[in-house]
Amino acid sequence: MATAREVLSDLGFAEVSSYANSGNLTFSATGKATDHEAVIRSAIEKKFGFELTTFVRTAAQVRTLVELRPFGVIAPGHTHFALLPLTKLTDREKRTVEAMSNDRDEVLVRGRDVHWLIRAKSTETTLGPRQWLDALPGNPTTARNMTMLTKLAERL
Repeated sequence: MATAREVLSDLGFAEVSSYANSGNLTFSATGKATDHEAVIRSAIEKKFGFELTTFVRTAAQVRTLVELRPFGVIAPGHTHFALLPLTKLTDREKRTVEAMSNDRDEVLVRGRDVHWLIRAKSTETTLGPRQWLDALPGNPTTARNMTMLTKLAERL
């Protein structure tokens, strides 16, 4: 994470920090998120030597994501994730993703992002990487636990 922070600082971003060794970096900048994604991705790939998809959300977007609470209060033992797609989902992708819902896993698209409730521990999901890749071919995602995102949002 220290090297990733250094890369962003070298790019001229201000107030660069990382959160919980989770791959999440925060920074201040002006401009479009998509422009930042491209610049950061290129610089990090060059530094680390491998492909790395980069997802940028504004502080307001992160706060909105955690405030939505589409499943209400999460029952003990259940897990709420957010999937952040690289690009806004098409109507077809939205329908496909929400159709993945079943008795254990409930999937809802809200705004740009996907809320995923697992009515069990995260390791007991019925939806693995293959299902997500099939539902969203060509649109990479990253998943984050909502507990962690909530704590991150409090820092923004």
